[in-house]
Amino acid sequence: MTMALYRLEGLRLARGTEFELTVDEMTVSSGETLCLAGPTGSGKTTLLRVLSGLQPIESGRVQFDGRIWCHGMASLAEIRTIALVPQRPILLSRSVRANLEYGLLLRRAASDERVDAMLTCLGLTKLAKQAANTLSGGQMQLVALGRALILAPRVLLLDEPTANLDPQCVALVEQVLNEYRRSRNTTLIWATHNLFQTRRVADRVALLLGGQIVEVASCEEFFDRPRDYRTADFVNGRMVY
Repeated sequence: MTMALYRLEGLRLARGTEFELTVDEMTVSSGETLCLAGPTGSGKTTLLRVLSGLQPIESGRVQFDGRIWCHGMASLAEIRTIALVPQRPILLSRSVRANLEYGLLLRRAASDERVDAMLTCLGLTKLAKQAANTLSGGQMQLVALGRALILAPRVLLLDEPTANLDPQCVALVEQVLNEYRRSRNTTLIWATHNLFQTRRVADRVALLLGGQIVEVASCEEFFDRPRDYRTADFVNGRMVY
């Protein structure tokens, strides 16, 4: 039986006078790819921040690998095993290579071979010496992804990682992430509004609407046999709230 890496129970996170995120119960299995689906503003990014262990929660609990995080905050050792790739990454004002090396240098790990391999893997070799702040949005996204992958995280949290990429690069990223997950048993939690992508990459899908999880199901059940009418509406392109 696959172990539950994350277990969320009774979680509530407020912004202002309204609750932005409510999760009665949710689990994430070790080594799976869970896609977070839903329209803009549904709470996908907020949930990723909670799962990163850096976002305090108002009530409820977040359990990670059997340990309950105090107020939703992870320990430093746990944070080092989790990598979050935001939709709008912030890169160092240095070269592409220096950005990929940075995390390894902080951990006093050998970097040359790993950096060369990651540059090749993501098609960034010709850009290695270029300043990161001169790259296109899509190229910056690839650098941010490489910077996370090179640290070999146990959990990779992805916020619309291919939103700014052309179709060829989208296919490359999906292939890289799939192979990476299979070779290292990495857990991927992937927020995307692209239903075609969701169907290609997900083991399970969680639909968020208005800060609440409407349904969590296997990819096949989510698209072909949804239990909630709102899931059926979302999958078929009808307006949902």
